[in-house]
Amino acid sequence: MSLRFTLHRLALVVLLLIAAGRLSAADALPGGRRPVSYMIGDEWIGNGVSFSPYRDGQSPSGPARPSEEEIAADLGIVVRYWKLIRVYESKIVSERTLRAMQAGHLPVKLILGVWIEPEKTAEAKARNAVEIAAGIRLANAYPDQVLAVCVGNENCVEWSAIRTDPAEMVRHIRAVRSAVRQPVTVADDYNFWNKPESKAVAAEIDYIDLHAYALWNGQPLAQALTWLEGIYDAAVRFHAGIPVMIGETGWASRHDPKRNGPYEEGTLMKAEVSDAAQLNYLQQHYTWVRERRVPTLLFEAFDENWKGGGAEVSPEASEKHWGVFDAQRRPKPAFTAIIREFYPAAK
Repeated sequence: MSLRFTLHRLALVVLLLIAAGRLSAADALPGGRRPVSYMIGDEWIGNGVSFSPYRDGQSPSGPARPSEEEIAADLGIVVRYWKLIRVYESKIVSERTLRAMQAGHLPVKLILGVWIEPEKTAEAKARNAVEIAAGIRLANAYPDQVLAVCVGNENCVEWSAIRTDPAEMVRHIRAVRSAVRQPVTVADDYNFWNKPESKAVAAEIDYIDLHAYALWNGQPLAQALTWLEGIYDAAVRFHAGIPVMIGETGWASRHDPKRNGPYEEGTLMKAEVSDAAQLNYLQQHYTWVRERRVPTLLFEAFDENWKGGGAEVSPEASEKHWGVFDAQRRPKPAFTAIIREFYPAAK
């Protein structure tokens, strides 16, 4: 029996269970919340990074995707500085990443993404079912590599282009959580997690994955981590008893101050955006995470030129420039300084 046939059969089963309401009838968090361990041996690995190994000419929707050799090379860079990484879907690139981690016996853990879209059509429902089935399969096939499973990414916040009803998200969470052993979470912007409707989603997950960007929220650079700390502490109070991780935060090195449209970076970003500003932010970031030991994922390891509408729209678009390495895998000036300051043993 082919792997593709097995995957699609599992996807069909998941879809039928959701449609029949079988999965949504499950009790929330049977057995209690599953703990997340941010340790490998005696080392705390909570200072992590988002990992997207797409190179120039590659994208999640295009015909070209990173090879296993390219992914292994990128992991070789990342593991020198971080032991916790996050990916956003359960398609072939994530599977290649897990395979490379396993084959290389790398001392790194992965938060596996399950990409969710609103189920406005039968085709969208089928795509979600396939993705859910793939996430379940990968989590079970790589238990030593997959630390947790993240269902969705910024689906519920008001401004999301893939806005999904929280009740739909609950069905997907239950489908995944009933079939894996790892902790399960949902990633969303802090402006969802501070709303009453987030309570129903939070009740279904093992920990909260919160996104918060001082830069996108018009904060001055000098107050970036003070603002982030306030957002984090408020979420901890609002969802008392539920662990909270900062799943995305960072500072771009370039942006287009004239660019508005769907990204609005020309309006929303009021602070300096430069190599020097990125260094200032990273120094604040590393100091704060080290002192508070809040699990935090920096966005992101590598620049991604496929983002932000394509180079023909604006090569300066900030979505292309959140990495601490450029698209050619060279450390940016900011991270070169961070390596000297925070990773003196790295070579």
